[in-house]
Amino acid sequence: MKTNKFFKILTLCVLIFTFSCAKDDFESTIGLCPLVVNTTPTSNAINVPINQAITATFNKLMNVETINSKSFSVSDDNAIAGEITFSSTATSTTVIFTPTSNLSLNTTYTAVITDAVKDKTGNAMQVDYVWSFSTGKVVIPRVISTNPVNASKNVALNQKISATFSEKMNPATFTASTFKINNGNENIAGTFTFKGQTVIFNPTALLASNTNYTATITTAVKNDAGVGIASNYIWTFSTGTNLLPAVISTDPVNLATNVPLNKTISATFNQVMNPQTVNNTSFTLKEGNNLVAGAFSFNGSTLLFNPNAPLLIATTYTATLTTSIKNAAGDGLASNYVWTFTTRTSNVGPNIGSLSLFGGFGGNAGITNQGLNTVINNGGIGTTAASTLITGFHDGLNGNVYTETPLNKGLVTGGIFTAPPFPGTAASFAIAQQAALDANALYNSISPAAMPGGTDPGAGQLGGLTLPPGIYKSASGTFGITNGNLTLDAQGDPNAVWIFQCATALTVGIAGPTGAKSVILINGASPSKVFWQVGSAATINGAGGGIMVGTIVANSGVTISTAGNAAQSVLNGRAISLIASVTMVNTTINVP
Repeated sequence: MKTNKFFKILTLCVLIFTFSCAKDDFESTIGLCPLVVNTTPTSNAINVPINQAITATFNKLMNVETINSKSFSVSDDNAIAGEITFSSTATSTTVIFTPTSNLSLNTTYTAVITDAVKDKTGNAMQVDYVWSFSTGKVVIPRVISTNPVNASKNVALNQKISATFSEKMNPATFTASTFKINNGNENIAGTFTFKGQTVIFNPTALLASNTNYTATITTAVKNDAGVGIASNYIWTFSTGTNLLPAVISTDPVNLATNVPLNKTISATFNQVMNPQTVNNTSFTLKEGNNLVAGAFSFNGSTLLFNPNAPLLIATTYTATLTTSIKNAAGDGLASNYVWTFTTRTSNVGPNIGSLSLFGGFGGNAGITNQGLNTVINNGGIGTTAASTLITGFHDGLNGNVYTETPLNKGLVTGGIFTAPPFPGTAASFAIAQQAALDANALYNSISPAAMPGGTDPGAGQLGGLTLPPGIYKSASGTFGITNGNLTLDAQGDPNAVWIFQCATALTVGIAGPTGAKSVILINGASPSKVFWQVGSAATINGAGGGIMVGTIVANSGVTISTAGNAAQSVLNGRAISLIASVTMVNTTINVP
């Protein structure tokens, strides 16, 4: 009798569990069945962009095989075509529907996720999830301002012609035939650049003096929705005669502080000047009564002065442009132009916080090792992702193994810090979270916004150069060390700091067995004082080998060597990524 009673109770429990996610609204299903907790666009949203991707986030990890074009659809009167992809965290799944083509303007769409979708354990939603949203109406772009303004006179000969629109325009629609500057006889040549809602026409040559110009923007220029301006926009301006030269800006600006020690001093005029009138008498840079030696060059209407040696710490300098500097017509400045600036007060490197504990950090994406000879000396590695996203390593502090294989084993002497599951713990996750905060803070602290004034001594190519301490910024957005080694000379200063800023990529080395390139430190330079700020990804000696130096903080990943390379690659520094993974093959990282 007791046995039969036990089986009855067991059977009842099984039935309750089996049907707990049925469509009947049992209170017991709360917290068990999957729910949509967030959507983009939100329900009843209006003015949704026509290139919007439609997303839904569940409160649980879902079985993605149950989410397809039948269980997740978007339609107006008819279903629209699109691609379905997924993004998951440790506790949730987001499904992303990307339409094959742009949505229609001024249209209401309905998105439906049916109760056929299930979570990882087979529980289905109780009811279909339905929401609607609407795209905006047709908006006709218009020109809201120009530079020069209509009917301007005495316009500078080096003027760039710009127009600002009521919304962002499609750059591909701006050509020599859709935005024209005419001098009365022909359209002048030039190139286009874009800044937000402003399009800028850059004349190839200086404008002619005492000349009337007509600027025309046609209806062929369009916004991202393919809508053009209502009618051609036309305005005029004219240049002057015998325009006296004047300084319109300097770098550093007057009274600037915290100026880098390797700063190039520049002054921009309202017209091109005669280089033969520029010398150590007509332009001077002084520290007190001491004249600073250097070399002059011109970039269009900008005069550049490069000191022969780094400027002094915490020192005020005075720059003077005299009336002896003249334009091509022999006209000089109306009066001497004088400004001052002060260099930074110390040569101490940026604060790296808890990153001092790390040789590698893979943001929220993990770290991968491929090879048997990878070792992190004097430091650890980490990620805010689950421990499963650390692969090919074991922890030298406690012996914990992170997905090693017979061909992929790496030693981490300073600990591995991740989110759970084990070997990740709440404590190691907290350390990784702080490292992520410190990585973002470091990335921002060495950016051009925080440390302006960087120079580009090799036009993006650092190979073969010997550089003193300072801030270096790639004009093109990329830095390469590919045609030789880079040497960093501290000039006897143990606190010498180098900051390298590249808006996109950093590439060290080239393909081939002898393609490895290195960074060489001399005269007291330290790896702990070298920093690389990389806007996208850093690729370090993809062919294997070489010695890289410094703390690399890349937004979108760091790769050291590539699979199959036996040559040992060395990084005396750190490989830090904000949002992507760090990958290394037979790599030694020596944490300074």
